[in-house]
This record gives sequence, structure tokens and C-alpha cells, in this order.
Amino acid sequence: MSDFSTIKNEFLRKVILKIEENLSDEHFGVSELAGAVNMSRSHLLRRVKGITSLSVSQLIRQVRLQKARELLKDGAFTVSEVSFKVGFNSTSYFIRCFKDVYGFPPGELGKIAKEEENENVSEEPTRVNPSRLPVWSLVLAAVLALAVFVFIWLLPKSPSQPLEKSIAVLPFKNDSNDTTNVYIINGLMEAILNHLQKIEDLRVVSRTSVEKYRNNPKTIGEIAQELDVNYFVEGSGQKIGDQIMLTVQLVEAPRDKHIWSRRYNRQADDIFLLQTEVARSIAGQIEVMITPEEEKRIAKIPTDDLVAYDFYLKGLEYTREETREGVHLAIENFEKAIAQDAGFAHAYAYIAICYYYLDIFQAHKQYANEINTYADKALLLDAELPESMVAKALFYMQDAQYELAVKYLEKVLTYTPNSGWVSNFLTDIYTTYLPNTEKYLKHALRASRLNVGAKDAVTASYTYLHLSNALVQTGFLKEAEANIKKSLAYNPDNLYSEYLYAYILLAQNKDLENTRKLLLQALEKDTTRLDIIQEVGKIYFYLGDYDQSMKYYDDFIVIKEAADLAMFPGEDGRIGYVMEKVGRDEEAIKYFAAFKEYADNDKSIYQGLSLATYYAHHDEYDLAMQHLKAFSEQENYQFWVILFLREEPLLQKLKNHPEFDEVIDRIGDKFWAQHKQIRVMLEEEGLL
Repeated sequence: MSDFSTIKNEFLRKVILKIEENLSDEHFGVSELAGAVNMSRSHLLRRVKGITSLSVSQLIRQVRLQKARELLKDGAFTVSEVSFKVGFNSTSYFIRCFKDVYGFPPGELGKIAKEEENENVSEEPTRVNPSRLPVWSLVLAAVLALAVFVFIWLLPKSPSQPLEKSIAVLPFKNDSNDTTNVYIINGLMEAILNHLQKIEDLRVVSRTSVEKYRNNPKTIGEIAQELDVNYFVEGSGQKIGDQIMLTVQLVEAPRDKHIWSRRYNRQADDIFLLQTEVARSIAGQIEVMITPEEEKRIAKIPTDDLVAYDFYLKGLEYTREETREGVHLAIENFEKAIAQDAGFAHAYAYIAICYYYLDIFQAHKQYANEINTYADKALLLDAELPESMVAKALFYMQDAQYELAVKYLEKVLTYTPNSGWVSNFLTDIYTTYLPNTEKYLKHALRASRLNVGAKDAVTASYTYLHLSNALVQTGFLKEAEANIKKSLAYNPDNLYSEYLYAYILLAQNKDLENTRKLLLQALEKDTTRLDIIQEVGKIYFYLGDYDQSMKYYDDFIVIKEAADLAMFPGEDGRIGYVMEKVGRDEEAIKYFAAFKEYADNDKSIYQGLSLATYYAHHDEYDLAMQHLKAFSEQENYQFWVILFLREEPLLQKLKNHPEFDEVIDRIGDKFWAQHKQIRVMLEEEGLL
């Protein structure tokens, strides 16, 4: 453990001073420290990690423990008193942390300090002049030294570093011939997984990542390589009458060794205690640190009514079908759970979540009121339940209040830091609704680590697609290409990946004609794909072939209006431009008006750019430059902006403006400077 008194880095000294000033405040954590040093939470995390290789929470804990050691050496306070003086609200947790760091409990510090003192005052051993030793003694010493070296060299080597605390909970097997038992066994498995996901000191891959290994013949070593984890939980069980029988074992993947197993035979009304006990035992076996707050969350019982819980588990099982019929059946069972226990927050939250998924692809939303009502009820019953916060976030997503959605989703991650589900939602928000390339990439990388496997090749393909898209948007072209190839290897029919690959190649070789060919090849595989039709129209727009561009834009308009889809409103400016070029002036006016309305109401970082293109095309050059300058002050915009910006047809009239080149250069320089910062941040956090 570092001696913080010797630290020379000025920034780190300032951070440690703030921790020491708030040492006794048990609530002084990462967010409070960030505020105390006037930094964002993410910036603080990056800088501390870069200097110390520790997370901020680890640094805070180490400062507390070092101060505790100093106080204990003085002998003026008991272990319990020191515990509270350095901000631990649980003496047992303090003892555990102290022992993990120093190798002995705090109560033994006085004894060890005396032993060290006795060693220091002992007589210095007599020095022997090697030149006075006989030659045979020197030879013997050399032989003995060589023998010791060979002996040590031949000893089995231990790993240079401890295994990363990463785990996958494989699907539990139903030991009963009664297939209706399956939902109970799946519920047990998912509850144990959810408990483990609440532990920050442990990386837990998602349920969707392990689902494909149900009844799969692959070995532990093969699965470990695919999921990039070091530990596995395997289980099987059944429910007979009022008895639950469960067998659980923990496997260390690198050695393919069973390091713990246990058989449980419990009454059904002990199901919550059973789930908690299994999760704690697993964490204990791999020496995971569980904070008192995490302990409370793991021990929390969702309902006192076992009939309500049974309906709830049935509802969860129906959600796994991922069909509209399954979602309706899930809602029915969650409603039955609420009828049994009106205070069952989990059931209210999942009804809201189910209604969100019923509405997700509909142009006209039907269930906004239901989503909001059930989410609010869940929050009222349990404001700290992650599912309650997710439900409310989904309402805000459907209502296009994305800042509020982010607020709830980010809060979920403080309670369940291993939630790949939530990271996926944040990935979608930061790529589409609140464009922020840095946050998009960060959450895409995190989601890919938690969802590192997938229940099927299609899901795996989309995981790598998201990651590739996030990488290319931040300028990591080689890494993006590597991941899009993985996406296509999993699913060659993933047309999203196919046309993203076309654009990644365009970013590398600037060959618009090749991009056109690749997009047309993708469109041939599904001529109804609205997104690809729009992309083909856009490529012809950039090639200056306006007749061909209009042909595809017309197909795009027909399909979009027939399905009543509110998609790609930012494309209206290009459509209006092409209509002008082919002599459809009246229609062009309508589309430019729609584009102007979209730009005026756009709350994203791209509003200035959209307005600049509109005003430049309509000959209001000073106003266009004003908006282009405003955009140049933004951050975290996509690579596609700088790829196309200088040659953007809608900005061509602005090229003669004396400030045009300077502002365009500033936008490009800012992107690449931020690209370097993102690379450093990702490398520090071990994400890249």
C-alpha cells in the first residue's frame, strides 16, 4: 500500500487532502470528491486511474485504511472507534478491508508493531570479509546458490497477477421431469445473477450472454474464452411440493477446477434467503469485496407473498419469449402478482417495461400513460429499486425527454454497475438522441464486455455492430473495421453491418463510387429497407447524380409515408436540395420548410450545423457562418461530420466566406484532439 505522505504529484496530493478533510464522513464518496475538487466524475476517474492505476473508490478506501493504521499504532482508540473515525459505518466491514490490504486484522497491529520494533533494535550481524574465506568455501557457496536458483526455478509458477474477478452464471438445469418447474429454476438463476451484478468489485456478464450455453456441449475452457471470464457458476434444481432442492458449484476456468459446491434443500418460503446465501457464498469464495450498502441491496426481499412471487417469476419467463403475445402474458401475470401484493414494486416496474416494449416500434404510441403510471407506482414503493428507475427512464425515452432518461439510467449503474441492459439503453441514447461520441463509445465498450457473448449469432452480430459504430464515430477506424468484420462473421445477413462496413471503407479510402456499389449490393438483399434506400439516395447526392438520387429518395418517401414513420427528419434538407436540382421546386420548398422546423427544434449538438446548411443554401451567409461557428464550439460530434463537411453540397455557397476554411479546420482539429483524449481515457480504464 502506498505511503501517501511521499506523493509528489500535485493533483493527487490535492485529491488526498480532500479525502483526509472528510475522513470521518461515511457518505463522502466519488461524487462528493469530484465536487470538492471541481471536476466531473468521469474526468476525476480518468486522472486518478492514470496516475495510480486505482479507481477513485479504491483510492478513498486506501487513504482511510492508512489513516486507520496510524491511529491504531498510537493505541489511543479501539478498533471500533478507529473504524468510525475513518468513515466506516460497519466495524466488521472495516476489519475485512483492513485484513485484505495488510494481511492481518487491525486488532493484531500492536503485536506486529512490537515485533517490528524488536527486529529493528537487534544487533547488526557480524560482517565477514569474503577475501578471508578459503577458496573451497567460495566454491561451495556458489554451488549452493546455483542449487537454490535451480530449485526455485523448477517450482510451479504462480500467476504474476491475481485472476480478474469476472464471472458468468450459466443457465441452471431443471432436474425435474415436470417442465412447468423451469420458470422457478430460471428465476433462481436470475435472482442469484442479479445479486452478483450489484457488486462493484466483480464483473458479471449478462444473462443474454450465457443463455446460448443452455444445453450446449462446449467445455468450460471454450466458454471462458468466448465470454472472457475466469469463474463460472453452474447449477441445477427442482421444486417438489414445498421443497426446493438446488445444487450449485463454482468453477475456476483457467484450471477448469471446481473450487466450491453445495447442495441445498430448503422450504419454498426460504427462497429469498437461499438466493442471498448462494450469492454471498460465491462472492466469498473468489474473495470479492462487498460493501455494507451492497450487502443491504442483496439481502432485500422483494415481497412477503410467495404466491405473488410465483406469478412474478411466471411473468419473467414470458418476457424471455420476446414476442408480443409473450409480453401480454407477462403483463397478465405481473397484474396477478400485484393483486396478491399491492406493494410489490418489482411487478409494477415490469408492467411499465412491458408496455414500453409493446409501443417501441409504433409511430403512434398507445401506452405512455400506462408506462408512466406503473413506473411512478414502482418508484413510490421502492425508489432505489433498479427496475423502478429503468421503468421511469423508459417512459422518458418514449416521451423524448432523454436528459431525464439518462439521469435515471446513470443512477441505476450506481446500484447495479454490471447492468449490460442499462449500458445498452445509454448506448442508444448517446448515438441517436443526445449525440455524444465519447459517452457512446464508453457505454458501447462497457456493454460489449458485459454482453460479451450472446444467446445467438444475431445478437452477437448486433453487439459488435454497435461497438464498431461507436469506434468509427470517434475516429478509431482500424478498430471499427475489426469489429464490423466480427459482426458480419456472426451474421453475414446483418445489413446494418454491411452498409456500415461500406462507410468505414469510405472513411479510409474516400472512394464514393465503391461505397455506391457496396450499398447497392446491400439493397439488392432487401429492396424494402428504408434506411439503405436513404443511404443510396445520399451517396448519389454526394456524387452529384441528382436524377439517380431523386429516384431513391422518391422510394424512401413513399415507404416512409405509407408506414407513417417519423424517421430521418434530418434528411429533408438533402431531399429538398435534390428536388431543386431536378426541377421540383414546389416540393423542394415544402421539404426545406420541414427541415427548418426540425433544425429549430433540434436540441442536440448538431443544431448549429443544421441551421448553417439551411441558411447557407438560402444565401444568408453571415447567419449561416454564425451557426457554423456555434457548432464549432460543440464537442463529441461524429467522425462523419468532418468526413463530409468540407464538400457538403448544402454548404458550397458558404465556401467563399472569408472565415469558412478557418472554422472548418477548427472543427477538424478539435475532433482529432478529442480523439487523442478519448484514446488515453479508454486505455486508462482498460476499455481499449
